[in-house]
Parts: sequence; structure tokens; C-alpha cells
Amino acid sequence: MRSGNVTRKTRETEIDLKINLDGKGESDISCDLGFFTHMLDCLALHGKIDITASLKGDLHIDAHHLVEDTGIVLGKALKEALGDKKGIQRAGFFFFPMDETLAMASLDLSGRPYFHCDFQPAKDMVGDFPCDLVFDFFSALSSSLGAAIHLRILYGRSDHHKIEALFKAFARALKMACSFTDNPGSIPSTKGVL
Repeated sequence: MRSGNVTRKTRETEIDLKINLDGKGESDISCDLGFFTHMLDCLALHGKIDITASLKGDLHIDAHHLVEDTGIVLGKALKEALGDKKGIQRAGFFFFPMDETLAMASLDLSGRPYFHCDFQPAKDMVGDFPCDLVFDFFSALSSSLGAAIHLRILYGRSDHHKIEALFKAFARALKMACSFTDNPGSIPSTKGVL
């Protein structure tokens, strides 16, 4: 079982997160941000990653610290679960249609962080979630995981649908990148290391 278990405690947040990379897509997430919890549930389900998490933060200030730190912790847990990355596909991509919205995610588990997101929200908030925190979450995840992540909304109307489609597209692309090839002992790099 490829698993990761990471705890992060600061003066701003207290996060305990466990994943099983080869799970069934089950999630048990305790978080006071309803929309963000929904997005993490989507990530678990569509990535077939079991996630158990307790996410606490200084929401009396705003949601930034909690969302960004969750990205950091999730990236570290994924990195731990992937280990030496032997036998994985390494790269993945997915186009996810959600009603009127079409989202694309592409990623490379190269060990080198890079993040780009082409998403212009029409509103500041979706429910209790500031839309610009999409960038902070995935940027933090990219840095701590060591992955190039490219996200794009090709078109759409609803910010709810746009954000949800991005999370689902990312989850499916991640599932592809983490899946095994028919050569389990190989490192998918001419360098011989990732």
C-alpha cells in the first residue's frame, strides 16, 4: 500500500492528513470550509485516493492559511506515498467536462515544481470559499510534491463548476500519473532518478 501521513502544526493551522494512494476514493475530512471539503472529497473520489484529514485554521482571519497549508501537507503526503516512483507513468492529463464547463489538467511528477493556472473567476467567492485560493492550494501542492501542474478552464459560466471541474480533472490526471506501467522496476526518466 502506497500511503502518506503528514502532520503540520503552526500558529495559524493544525493539519493532520493521511492518504492511501491505491484506495477506493473514500474520504473522511473534518474542515469548517464547506466548499473546500467538497473539493477534497471530489479529489479523493476521482483520484481513487483515500483521504482522512483534520483541517483546522485561523478562519477568523480568513481561509488563506488553511487552504494553502492543506496544499503543502497533501503534496508532502503524496510525495511520501510515491516513494522512489519506480514503475509509475509519471505524467498524466485529463479533460473534465462539467455541464457548461470544460477543464484541463496536466501534470508531471518530475521532482521539479512548476505551477500555471489559466482560470479567471467571475466572482470573489463560491459559498465560503474565496475563488483565488484555487491558485494558492495548487501552487503549494506543486511545490511540496515536486510536480509541474498546469490547469486551464477552456470555457464555462459557473465558478462553482469551473473550480470543481479543475479539482476533478487534476484528480484524474494524478491517478494516471501515479498508475503503474508494465515495467515495475524502472524509473521513468533518462536521468535514472525523479
